Amino acid sequence: MTDEILWSLRSECPIPPRLSPHADRVQGWLTDDLLPGLGLPADDGTPQRLARAGVARYAGRLYPGATESDLRVLAALFTWFFLVDDACDGPGRLGTDEIRALRAGALTLLREGPRIRHAGLTGPLRRLLVRAWREPRRRMPARWRLRFAEAVADHLDGTWREAVNKSAGRHPDVAEYVELRRATSATYVSYPLVEFVTGRPLPDAVHHHPLLRRVATTGNDLVSWYNDLASLERDRATSGGHNLVLATAAEHGVPVETAVALTAERWRASMRRFVELRAAVPSFGPALDEAVTDRLDGVANAVRATVDWTLESDRYPGSRPEPAALR
Repeated sequence: MTDEILWSLRSECPIPPRLSPHADRVQGWLTDDLLPGLGLPADDGTPQRLARAGVARYAGRLYPGATESDLRVLAALFTWFFLVDDACDGPGRLGTDEIRALRAGALTLLREGPRIRHAGLTGPLRRLLVRAWREPRRRMPARWRLRFAEAVADHLDGTWREAVNKSAGRHPDVAEYVELRRATSATYVSYPLVEFVTGRPLPDAVHHHPLLRRVATTGNDLVSWYNDLASLERDRATSGGHNLVLATAAEHGVPVETAVALTAERWRASMRRFVELRAAVPSFGPALDEAVTDRLDGVANAVRATVDWTLESDRYPGSRPEPAALR
């Protein structure tokens, strides 16, 4: 049932799919050059899992206009976040104190540069972030670097809060989960990278405009909830209720199958709201409108990229062939 809903939502998505022409070459670089040089433990299959996940294709769907060299940077950053996700939420996951230390180490590197070391960030994770952060740190202004670091801090704080819940056996209700999921998804991290690709950072007043923030939040929800539908079977065993479907089932006292349908309807309603919000964004003047359009397109691309990549990636268990009824 869940696979059929995933394909149905894809067919209903009004955002057109996009893919960088460099995506497959960068995926080859990631597999053949980047991953082997990180010193990842080969015996647990981590390099093979990352290679099969198609991380560069995901980045290529989010940032279809990036140059090949910039797409390498983006693919490296995405790989870092996938490694962090696996470390914090996979088998043998980090404890809550270790996640807090990782957060502190990552922020030290992002804010202070690679010369300052922190015990919370070591090994392959440090090597990869040093490499991936080099070009954004060189090219982008201080206010952009601060925004990016704040987004990473928010993501890792959410990851820590989820780990605390799991260790205490605490299941969040729907409202709490939705707010927490906006942090754990890392979607807010992807938005500033649009400005890295275009070279047009938004001024603070525009970046924090209430309508643009609502567009960003709604886009994040669409990314997060689609992912929750895709990862439901895995999350039933490991998430401790940290999945919108599971939180909905628990709060409403309905079977999981019913909660799947309710979550899909919630996604559809948010998509309608996203389209309305995006259309309502006003002009900010000729000097800024192009950068604002870039941001709006970037949020939309994040939604559609997640839909398409989810259905093609090996990161999620099982194949997801398109149901005959939707072909």
